[in-house]
Amino acid sequence: MQVDLSSALIDAGRWIDRQGWCPATGGNFSARLDAEQALVTASGRHKGGLTEADFLTVDLHGKPIVDSAIASPQAASLKPSAETLLHTRLYQLDKQIGAVLHTHSVASTVLSRLEPQAWLTLSGYEMQKSLAGNMTHDAAIQLALFDNTQDMSLLADQLALRWQQAPLSWGFLVRGHGLYAWGRDVHEARRHLEGLEFLFACELEMRRLAVK
Repeated sequence: MQVDLSSALIDAGRWIDRQGWCPATGGNFSARLDAEQALVTASGRHKGGLTEADFLTVDLHGKPIVDSAIASPQAASLKPSAETLLHTRLYQLDKQIGAVLHTHSVASTVLSRLEPQAWLTLSGYEMQKSLAGNMTHDAAIQLALFDNTQDMSLLADQLALRWQQAPLSWGFLVRGHGLYAWGRDVHEARRHLEGLEFLFACELEMRRLAVK
């Protein structure tokens, strides 16, 4: 199972890199292994060139799990990024979430800075139907927005608090930073990511043209 998940994330990384959504070594990906563990990308890895050696297992508090009997010195040296705490918090909040893709596209980064409210509202776009549970362009969808901070524990707590008020769907934005998109598995997370990125690009262009 771990090999299958890492292969799916490697393929996702190559696709995301081709879109230009994870420049430099930005972003991080994960997939749930079971009720207590997740597979995550190691810190500092370019997402367009991931290999199976670029993943590690963490518990749902973001702490690495290393089997000293089988781990290579290279595997033992891998470190999860601080942002892993947001991935694992999502897995704690919703048992249906099976994969999380965190990206840094231009559209998501700029749009997140233009929207002053705590929620980004999108409506009237046919591509809204790419998001699970949406059957029409007529409904308004909302994505939560959080202010950027280097304190991931604080941001994870803010995420949990917002979730208590109303469970989030598909993804959320961090201002000036990027998007966290998720799904029941890597395939659905990719679909949500692609759909949201298209919606962000459309909304950004509408605002540029000052179209209401």
